[in-house]
Amino acid sequence: MILTVTLNTALDITHHVDRLRPHTAHRVHGVSARAGGKGVNVSRVLHALGRPTLVTGLYGGTTGATVRGELARAGIPERLVPVSGETRRTVAVADAHTGDTTTLLEPGPDVRADEWRAFLGTFDALLGRATAVVLSGSLPPGVPDDAYATLVRAARTRHLPTVLDTSGPALRAALPAGPTLVKPNAGELAEATGRSDPYPGAEALRAAGADAVVASLGPDGLLAVTPRGAWRARPPERLRGNPTGAGDATVAALALGLVTDAAWPERLGEAVALSAAAVAAPLAGSFDPAVHRRLRDRVDIRTVTP
Repeated sequence: MILTVTLNTALDITHHVDRLRPHTAHRVHGVSARAGGKGVNVSRVLHALGRPTLVTGLYGGTTGATVRGELARAGIPERLVPVSGETRRTVAVADAHTGDTTTLLEPGPDVRADEWRAFLGTFDALLGRATAVVLSGSLPPGVPDDAYATLVRAARTRHLPTVLDTSGPALRAALPAGPTLVKPNAGELAEATGRSDPYPGAEALRAAGADAVVASLGPDGLLAVTPRGAWRARPPERLRGNPTGAGDATVAALALGLVTDAAWPERLGEAVALSAAAVAAPLAGSFDPAVHRRLRDRVDIRTVTP
């Protein structure tokens, strides 16, 4: 079972409009609301692939209860830990004309020290059932910057691989704990390392403690820098759509690759295909199975020489 951690869960609300124009009223021709946050989206993809997964993290208030209810209806198991604050909402506006999505992100609830300790107890208990741990997304207010470092170390004591997908202080604080795989996007990588070239940026994260780094380069695919070598993986075609959940689909594929110990080129081909299929789907956490099947054997994967 792949355990996904979403400390800052959300109710994701998506509005679809014909064209987004500032300073005007818009007619919405489609709206959805469902449980979200990066780790939740990873579990959605794994669930759709028929792989066992469990969601944990923090929830609170009426919005948090809605999140739990939606996960139950979707058939995705969870062990979320209650907090006194209100779970955040995110609002995405999808522009049908341009294919772009504009997103508004609330900060999340203030988490007390005793609530954080309660989560750590639940997390430790769940590790006994896990084959890998995915740590995704932002930290809500009150959770310490070294939260992911604490969780990585706990997983390492159980000899469990960890995939870390976060940014800023939470990423920098977690690196010395030795996550198995870190997946920044190009902007997060440059912010963390001060290097615009992703290859030396990835090497810098490895030098800081990550075992392997897979950088998302948007429509240009992935760069992987690992103990076994380095590769670039590019999609065979560019797809228009909603890129919001593409990185989470990438993480789902990479976590599966860790569990199955697939060869790195195979992991990257699956990650690029699944990411592209997520862009073709209307909501984060979903993917288009037909696009996934069409692309998975056509990804361009090449060895990178430093």
